[in-house]
Amino acid sequence: MTKKEIVKQISEQLGLTQLKTKEIVQKTFDAIVETLLTERRIELRNFGVFEVKRRKARKARNPRTGAKVDVEPKNVVTFKPGKEMEERVRKLDLADRAAELATAGAASPSSSQTAPLSDGSANHHAVETSNVGNG
Repeated sequence: MTKKEIVKQISEQLGLTQLKTKEIVQKTFDAIVETLLTERRIELRNFGVFEVKRRKARKARNPRTGAKVDVEPKNVVTFKPGKEMEERVRKLDLADRAAELATAGAASPSSSQTAPLSDGSANHHAVETSNVGNG
């Protein structure tokens, strides 16, 4: 999703013009950046924490040549999601996995069929586990 799409969505929900909404969204982003520059940390309740951290100097390797290179210390912005966001994303992950498994089962018709064993019973478990990860 892009900033433009966020602006469009919010403007439709609030009944504001896209121009006014874009200004509000940009001012919000600007305020976050300014706070990081002055305070080095901003906590947005129920969302997360942005923080400026200093990454130490280190030795690295150029992947093309294999030569060792020195990487200077630098400031980086980190983000730690809030508890509510963490929980919602975790649930999304579980829903995605369930959908993948359902789709994988539907994609191969033989996966729902089981061959009878010598005693005449069907071996459902063996078929299910053999299809895990094939999607």
